[in-house]
Formats: sequence, structure tokens, C-alpha cells
Amino acid sequence: MAKKKTITVNGFDIRIEIGNAKDYISLTDIAKQRGEEEPRFTIRNWMSNRNTLQYLSAWEELHNPDFNRAGFRTVRDDFFDTGSITPKKWLSLTDAMGIESRSGRYGGTFAHSDIAINFCYWLSPAFQVWFIKEFQRLKTEEAKQLGEEFEIKRLISKSTFSLLTAAIKENLVPDQIYNTKKEYVAYAGEVDLLNEVLFGTTAKEWKIANPSLKGNMRDHASVEQLILLNVMQGVHALLIKWDTDIHERRRILKEVVNDFTPIIKNERLKSIENLKTRIGKRKRLS
Repeated sequence: MAKKKTITVNGFDIRIEIGNAKDYISLTDIAKQRGEEEPRFTIRNWMSNRNTLQYLSAWEELHNPDFNRAGFRTVRDDFFDTGSITPKKWLSLTDAMGIESRSGRYGGTFAHSDIAINFCYWLSPAFQVWFIKEFQRLKTEEAKQLGEEFEIKRLISKSTFSLLTAAIKENLVPDQIYNTKKEYVAYAGEVDLLNEVLFGTTAKEWKIANPSLKGNMRDHASVEQLILLNVMQGVHALLIKWDTDIHERRRILKEVVNDFTPIIKNERLKSIENLKTRIGKRKRLS
């Protein structure tokens, strides 16, 4: 049976249900930080965003063998333009497992931790940073009580990875190389672009330099680096969708590192919104 916990992030209490293999987090509670509208409308607006639908579809493809792809196409084609996608409609049409809709006094919309972190980013990248740090604290305390090691790093780095892989598959993998070695090379090249910008080396170079260490460079990165990586993956996915060439992608990703590092260190919070504004302007001009 799942354990019920509550964390407080930036003054808002957020319910969490901790299970053996997965944690579900209240999107309804997270949405309350946007005080000007009801949480259900905030969640509906998020679900009616094309990037959100792409992310949810990619997440379900990776984790849910019963995901109804035909139902997803119905959601995308029939309900997207109307802005009427709700959690219940999403669940009934797609058999999704990443989001749950519950009724009753203590109900609301709950989502897998990966998806909840994506929702936080959509609401406010700064709030996402605060949420991850508080969630990490909770999981670290839980691990100490259980006498087990909880690997929060994997959670942080993978929360936007599905969004990146979906963008690569849709925009950089032509049909003739699908399911071939060249498809793997396309994914590896884009991941190594992130590695070079953030860590200063490729995965292969790191492994050669550290033959005695288990795993990869991300397993040995700091939490701050992985929070940066999480943000970079989301931005990288958007740049790929906008057909930005690799040299410009590299330059913008370096800006992300420069702008977000002070945020993660809690030195200046306005940099995130400035970065979003600049990227938004590039999108309108492209």
C-alpha cells in the first residue's frame, strides 16, 4: 500500500503517494500556486499544450505496454484544437497509466513523478527547481529510514529525456534509417552534444578516462548538474523541433548553463524567465 506524504514547496503543500516502484504526486496541489485560476483549468491548459501531449505520449510509449495509440491520435486530432482535453478524457481514450484522476474530498489529479516534474517546468522552471530539491530531501530521508540507497539522480535526469528522444525521432531520424544502427547514432550524437556542453566531454571519452568507475558520467554528476541537464533536455527538444542547426543549438545550450546555474544556486531567480523570453522570441522569428 502506498504511503501518503506531504511536502511544502514555496509555501504550497503537495501530496505525494510513495509506492514500491513509483511515486504519484498531486498535480492539483502543484497547480494551486497559480492562484488566479482553479487547478483543474490549469491542468487542462497544460494538457492542451502540443508539447505536453508529445511528452505524455512518449512517456506512455516507454512505460505502458497497454497504451492505446489510436486513442492518443483521437485526443490529438479531435480535442487539441478545442482545448478541452481533461485527465478523465485522456485516461478513457488512451488507457494511460502516468496520470490518475480521483474523486472525493481528497481526490484530484495525480501523476507519476516524471510527469509531475514536467508539469512543474511548464508552470515555472524556478518552481521546478524548488520542487526537485524538496522532493529529493523527502526521498533521502525515506532512504535513511529504510536503510536503503535511493538514486534521485536517475529521476532528475530522465524527467525530460522522453521529450528529447521524441523530438529526435520525429525530426532527425528519416524513415530510411529507422531501426538501424544509424538511428542509434542520431540519438547518441544529440545526447553527446548535451554532455559536451555540460560536462566538457563525450560519453565515450569519459568512459576511457574513468575505466574503474561504474555507470556513466551522469551517475557521477552532482544534483545541480543533473537539474541543469533536465532543463537542457527540454530546451534541446524544442530547438530540434524548430529546426535549429547544431551550431546554434550548441550556443543556446551554453546560454542555458550560464543562465540556470545561478538559479540552482539560489542567487538570482529572474534569469529563468529572461531565458524563456529570449527563446520565445527566437521561436516567433523562426
